[in-house]
Amino acid sequence: MEIEAATMDDADRLAALWVDLARDQRAHGSHLLAEPNRGSVREGLARSIVTEGVFVARLSDGSIAGFVEFAPETGGYRQDVERGLIENIYVRPSHRGDGVGEALLVAAEEELIAAGAERISLEVLAENEAARRFYERQGYGEHRVEMEKAPESDTHSKED
Repeated sequence: MEIEAATMDDADRLAALWVDLARDQRAHGSHLLAEPNRGSVREGLARSIVTEGVFVARLSDGSIAGFVEFAPETGGYRQDVERGLIENIYVRPSHRGDGVGEALLVAAEEELIAAGAERISLEVLAENEAARRFYERQGYGEHRVEMEKAPESDTHSKED
């Protein structure tokens, strides 16, 4: 297995892997729809490929065992640190536990650090215990916590 920069020839395969990722994440409370987002995700991945922000774990037969998408954080707020973002990381279930995720994460971290990142950030669904344990083993800890709720429906009419 080699960790290498993705090419435009990989864009469709990466979009298919992202669909698998999104489908898997639904079990952990994700609101993202898998298949309906394939086209926009492919476009986003293509942009990230052009800016050299996607690495793949390529097997000797040319297939992809997993990928990581990453970028320096951009935005309008000034901060006291430069941050890099891990935007997506996915390893095919058949290759989990083989070190693929760790190799992808380390490669992305090294690239972000070389670009000036002083901190690296990622998001993980609160209910995804396996992913949380993986990231904790890699040295990640909570920094921010996103919270949400479903609004209660108003079953009373104004006349009640």
